[in-house]
Amino acid sequence: MAKPYLILLVGPTVVGKTEIAIQLAERINGEIVSADSRLFYRGMDIGTAKPTRKEQARVPHHLIDIANPDEILSLRVFQKMATEAIADIQARGKLPLLAGGTGQYVRAVTQGWMPPEVTPDEKLRAELEKLKDEKGIDWLHEKLKSLDPEAAERIDARNFRRTIRALEVILTTGRKFSGQRGKSDSPYQLITIGLRRPREELYARVDARIESMFANGLLDEVKSLLAKGYSPALPSMSAIGYGECVRVIEGQLSAAQAKVEMRRATRIFVRRQGNWFKESDPNIKWFTVQNGVEKEIEAYIRESIAAETRPERGRRDGR
Repeated sequence: MAKPYLILLVGPTVVGKTEIAIQLAERINGEIVSADSRLFYRGMDIGTAKPTRKEQARVPHHLIDIANPDEILSLRVFQKMATEAIADIQARGKLPLLAGGTGQYVRAVTQGWMPPEVTPDEKLRAELEKLKDEKGIDWLHEKLKSLDPEAAERIDARNFRRTIRALEVILTTGRKFSGQRGKSDSPYQLITIGLRRPREELYARVDARIESMFANGLLDEVKSLLAKGYSPALPSMSAIGYGECVRVIEGQLSAAQAKVEMRRATRIFVRRQGNWFKESDPNIKWFTVQNGVEKEIEAYIRESIAAETRPERGRRDGR
């Protein structure tokens, strides 16, 4: 039985995935499944550059606003939810478009990742949490780097929950976290689209987005979350922008200093995303974002599907 098609749209933050994903979905009768872990949380809109209500109304979006900020969605739970959403879209005769910049979430869906089956060790987690509080998240990430450089390279230091989980697995099993990630053949016929811009252009867009976030009320958004009782220590609040705004609210930083720290953190994040989706990857068709690029991508998708259905070409299992 032929595998169903899945369009995968990847690229660094601020490259323009949101608008291009919407335009493509409109053109190819598709629906969007978000693989951006920052978009899961309700009430966290400005700091995550979440698609607006108007944008989401243009085409159906899935896996956005599916949890409160104090809920934790594991990689396995996301994998199940995304797989179900994709199957539902396909069952209705539409093309699913998986879009996002969170590499491990994308790979979990497209490569059938099987996260390590290690029962949570609450005592060990408590000890790691204590070390985080005493020595900081950077120290914790450096500890992971010393034990498993590959895992550390792929996990954002700010995401201390994933850092702690990786350390928990390593210390419990005695084996590297990066070596325990089982995977199977992709359950889909993937058509993978990569979006790129020149690095300096990306950085300029980062700066503009941060200014826009503050102008549109990011500080008020964070104040509202705190007023609702959400702790600054929550994993969701480790997303770029939220921790910095908490420090502004507490008088530890000025807004100008917060913007500087956000720019630095986002640049690091952009480089880290490049470790997941490399321009040298032959399975990714890269497009430079410019006027009319959505037409070029649409043509490529349609040609790829047509090529797969030609009897003389046969079918490929993945791309």
